[in-house]
Amino acid sequence: MHPRFAPVRGCFQDLFAGGRETGAALTIWYDGAPVVDLLGGPGWRPDTLVNVYSVGKPVAALCLLKLVDRGRVDLDDPVAAHWPGFRTPATVRQVLSHTAGLPVFPVPRPAEAIGDWTLLCADLAAAEPEWAPGTVAGEHAWTYGHLVGELVRRVDGRSVGRFLAEEIAGPWGLDLGFGLDAADRRRCAELSYGDPGWPTRMLGEPGSLRARALGNPAGGLDLAVVNSPLWRGAEVPAVNLHATAAGLARLYAGLLAGGTLDGVRLFSPELVAEATRVQYDGPDLVLDRRAYWTLGMQWEPDGSWGMGGIGGSSAWADPERGYTFAYATARLAEHDRVDELVEALHSCL
Repeated sequence: MHPRFAPVRGCFQDLFAGGRETGAALTIWYDGAPVVDLLGGPGWRPDTLVNVYSVGKPVAALCLLKLVDRGRVDLDDPVAAHWPGFRTPATVRQVLSHTAGLPVFPVPRPAEAIGDWTLLCADLAAAEPEWAPGTVAGEHAWTYGHLVGELVRRVDGRSVGRFLAEEIAGPWGLDLGFGLDAADRRRCAELSYGDPGWPTRMLGEPGSLRARALGNPAGGLDLAVVNSPLWRGAEVPAVNLHATAAGLARLYAGLLAGGTLDGVRLFSPELVAEATRVQYDGPDLVLDRRAYWTLGMQWEPDGSWGMGGIGGSSAWADPERGYTFAYATARLAEHDRVDELVEALHSCL
């Protein structure tokens, strides 16, 4: 690790020494090169995969955006133009920017439904939107990956997991994926709760839009489910990307460089610019706060763009300061750990 970034290492080690972290990895690229690559926890290896929850949303979005870049899909196409029988009058852009009005799977489903892509997509196709598409945002917490992924499948023929592996992860050498095979499932970190009340706290008020968005299908916050072969082998792209911090930081390094990494161009600079531009600025009905949504990412007032995941994992690019940051944690708690690491990083720049 570059000695300039020693305060980051110290902060990372303090999280473990204080018992706030039990298994995590941190990778930072600065000025186009990796400068921090840390991991800690029993049995953790450089290739340990972590379920990073919503950190996967931009990754799923990039699969659809690659088809936009190729001219196979237009951002302002109605979803129904590619997905016959889809009732909500939303556009591809509205799906990508969380304004489509479909943040909830409409039919209550048990955890087993996680593995039934066709069933969940049929539920969404028949759903009545919660609001008129384009009028307001609400993070499509569990539904985002099925909306985006089914568009990928309808246009390209491949599942979003296979598309990601063949079109993005493979060419850029990224260790991340949806729908893991048996060998990759054996590399996964076991998730644990920072405290027993975490899942109840994350769901929020019973019956609220947030609780409905996060609680169906059942099991997405249940350790018995998310540590299971069912979850790891299924494609639930909104919330079950399994990734290394190194893979995520590398992905954002490619985007920060305008879509080219190590001489391999996957996205046009124009597509990256549009994908990272704010498409919606206003209240988010699921997050219950103001949000700035791009095409798949959250934009922050400091100009950075990326995504945090429920539980504490996070990945983003900061164009102003010239770095990309990825933190993958198996201990499901708050984002204060990332806040402290970022404070340490900024003190070095």
